[in-house]
This record gives sequence, structure tokens and C-alpha cells, in this order.
Amino acid sequence: MCTAITYRTQNHYFGRNLDLEYSYNETVTITPRNYPFSFRTTHKLSSHYAIIGMAYVVDDYPLYYDATNEKGLSMAGLNFPGNAFYPAYQEGKDNISPFELIPWILGQCATIPQVKEILGRLNIININFSEKLPLSPLHWMISDRESSLVIESVREGLRIHDNPVGVLTNNPPFDYQMFQLNNYMSLSTQQPVNHFSALLPLQVYSRGMGALGLPGDLSSQSRFIKASFTKMNSLSGDSEWESISQFFHILASVEQQRGCVHMGNDKYEITLYSSCCNTDKGIYYYTTYENHQITAVDMHKENLDGKSLVSYPLIKKQQIYQQN
Repeated sequence: MCTAITYRTQNHYFGRNLDLEYSYNETVTITPRNYPFSFRTTHKLSSHYAIIGMAYVVDDYPLYYDATNEKGLSMAGLNFPGNAFYPAYQEGKDNISPFELIPWILGQCATIPQVKEILGRLNIININFSEKLPLSPLHWMISDRESSLVIESVREGLRIHDNPVGVLTNNPPFDYQMFQLNNYMSLSTQQPVNHFSALLPLQVYSRGMGALGLPGDLSSQSRFIKASFTKMNSLSGDSEWESISQFFHILASVEQQRGCVHMGNDKYEITLYSSCCNTDKGIYYYTTYENHQITAVDMHKENLDGKSLVSYPLIKKQQIYQQN
């Protein structure tokens, strides 16, 4: 299960936690402008916007989990089990498989209005990457500097939701996640006032009591509420270091620790990595479960006019700065 967020100070940031019980040895992968993106049922993108993000590269094809293009448009796919539905091929549509969707959109769109224009022709079809890699049930968050939206392919059709909070987790569908925020409108960053009864001398006995009732469990609905409250009330300076530090603190409020979500046998879901991309500068930052030192990869330090993928393995071993 996962959590994706956006954040804006002087620059715009986009990233996510990837929560899973196993790793595919994903890498920070840069796809340059002239890498030929092939699609199963539609034309190839021989030239497109350059992309940076986290991907599992199979047979020289980047299966992106989350990514940002050189124009600052960002996108992440999150698990959506029991709700995602991928129909068959439809004549007259752009028939794109889920594993192709991030490069399809980020390769040719620079803004959310452009995304909305091509979504009118989109049909997310049921074609596996391979026999060994069947499709995952996903929904997606897409963001530029100004706005975010959520795409959900369900049995009723393709659903497109504006996302005013800039947060997405897993189930239930996004409109239900948003509706649940109504139950928490009384939460506050301020200390509470006694509205219980004027006849009782109730007192504030701790800091932070204005947020009593804020969920703290690791379910996707609770993570959506917690991340939304944290992000919407979050404050930081505008510098790069203050901004990315705050971004990782927001994600840390909903990260998963080994041992807390048992998946059976000896498997436990953990936050495999957390990412934060400065979408204006094309710098992708990440931490891993075992290594909380922030690592950065700058797409503009690579040849973005090239034809070959550039991948950086994750630094997973804990890096500690020895001060004395």
C-alpha cells in the first residue's frame, strides 16, 4: 500500500511512499527524449519529454512507479485492489495498458489541462507486460504546479477526479476518501476549547489536543486522513533543503515499520522507499527503509537527448555521518 503527495513552496515537489513486502530491485531511472517508447496497440513515441523516476527496468523497458518529466508534470501509480478494472480494446480509443500509462502521459503532456484533453480518448486495457509480470490493480495521481487529479479505471468506466488536497492512498475510491474528510473537520492545530459541557471544568492537559481523533493506524483510509491533515497544515521555509526536509517529514507521518503489517509467513509490509522530486529542477530525492540519508539524482546532469536509459541502483545500506 502507498501514499503519494504534492507540496509547494518556492518550487513544486511530488513524491510518495512505496509500501510493499518485497522489492523488485527498482532503480532511479532517467528516460531521455529519444528513447523509443513502444506501446502494445498504438504508435511508438520515438521522441518525447525526458522522464525521471523510480522504475523496475525489464528488457530495457522502464516500468515506472512514480515519475516526473522535464516540464514538471508528475505521476504515480498506487495499488487499488478490488476496484481497478481494465476493459478490452475499444476501436477509436487510445488503448493503453496500465504499465504504459505513465510514459504515455508524461511523454507528451506538460500540464494538467493537456492531460485532461488526452484522457477523453483513453481506454486503459487489460494487457499484461508478460506472463511473469501480470498487471497490478492501480489508480494514479497526476500533478503539475497548479493542480492535481486522480484517474481510476473501474467497471463503470474511466473516472477522473480533481484532487484539491494533493494526496492519494489506496482504497476506497478517491471520491469516498475525500468524503471521509468531512468526519474530521473539527480537527485543529490549535488547542481545543471545552464545548462538551459548561458544567464540567474540563482542561487541556497536553499540547496537540486539537487533533485528537486524527487516525494513526496504517490502513489506506486512515493514511489518507493523516497525510491530508499533515500536508494541508504543513509549514516550511522556501529553501530547497527546508522544502525537501518537510516533504520527507510529511511522508514519515504515514510510513510503515517492519512488524506492524503482517502479510503472512515471514512477510511484513514496509516503506521500501520514500521519494521527493523537485519537479521544477528535475532533481529526484529518495530514502530507503534501511537508509534515511537523502540521496539525489539530477536528470539535467545526464544527456537528455540520448536514446538509452540511465539507471542508478538505490543506496540501501545505512549511511551515517561520523561527526567526531
